[in-house]
Amino acid sequence: MTAVPQATADPDAAHNPNGRTGTAVLTPHRAGERAREVLQEVNRAVVGKPEALQLVMLGVLAGGHVLIEDLPGLGKTLLARSFATTLGLDFRRIQFTPDLLPSDVTGAPFYDRRSGEMLFRPGPLFTQLLLADEINRTPPKTQAALLEAMAEGQVSVDGATRRLPQPFTVIATANPIEYEGTYALPEAQLDRFLLRVRMGYLSTGLEADMLRARLDRATPEPVLEPVSSPAELLAMQAALERVEVDDDLVAYVVALVDATRSDQQVQVGSSPRGGLALVQLARARAMLEGRDYLTPEDVKALAVPALAHRLTLRPELWVRQVEADDVMARLVDSVPAPQTVPRAAAGPGEGPGPGAVAAPGGTR
Repeated sequence: MTAVPQATADPDAAHNPNGRTGTAVLTPHRAGERAREVLQEVNRAVVGKPEALQLVMLGVLAGGHVLIEDLPGLGKTLLARSFATTLGLDFRRIQFTPDLLPSDVTGAPFYDRRSGEMLFRPGPLFTQLLLADEINRTPPKTQAALLEAMAEGQVSVDGATRRLPQPFTVIATANPIEYEGTYALPEAQLDRFLLRVRMGYLSTGLEADMLRARLDRATPEPVLEPVSSPAELLAMQAALERVEVDDDLVAYVVALVDATRSDQQVQVGSSPRGGLALVQLARARAMLEGRDYLTPEDVKALAVPALAHRLTLRPELWVRQVEADDVMARLVDSVPAPQTVPRAAAGPGEGPGPGAVAAPGGTR
């Protein structure tokens, strides 16, 4: 077993600005470097899906939860387990079924005959990375058992509130709603997911490579090594707060979110939580690419994964097979992007820098 590198302290910071005791502070550049090493290891197990893996990595870096929605058998479970192993996280899996109860997820009190007291038996929710497998095969009441945990990192059972381990991430898999035995996820639940990821089929060439790799190693799955740790992941998440976001990019995010609320094809647009998710995911993308500042391209690249699942389209569009991803992609093309040079990128004499005004019409 290889030694897990520890988070290296940032020489420019004497303390953790996020107040997470016991967590060394990383620069965004160093955090991005470590995240790329995690991705490289996960790529050994999940073949031919670099874009999906990057999106999941961004969700984890941003401290959010990820919904993977696609057909069965495309590697969703393998992806979640690979991230848990590589990041050194405690991992548990819940298979969501129609008869699953909320207490099966959160845990429940029980009477201990030896002590004569009521004790609490934690459910599988008390972990660092939870795989909620086929989450839309269980009724909304059980799905709702995750809401408090995903939003606040805690569980309230029998009048007591219990904190969940940190870091805490939910990776949920869902089958298409057209499949028999599935329930639609409530809008409040969807809004708790930072982003939605689609995996899709492999190309025939990549599928052949996957089969050959399986035959060559003579084991069901490749053996992955932990290359990070929970403490270092917390440090990487804290480094995200040091990625600079200019005011014009904040205005751009607000304009994108507002466009979802006024479009004629959209019945209910994105909540303010969608704008927060988009900013955090865009910062994570900048960090993964080795930057400590945001650009319009970061926002554009994450707008569909961050916002599309938060939209409720008009009912008649379902018959016409119009999807929220298509509507959101159109809105991204229609909202002008700023042309300013971010403060952190603009050196002396290199563009307008702080407070710059986008050129008329912007870029698209």
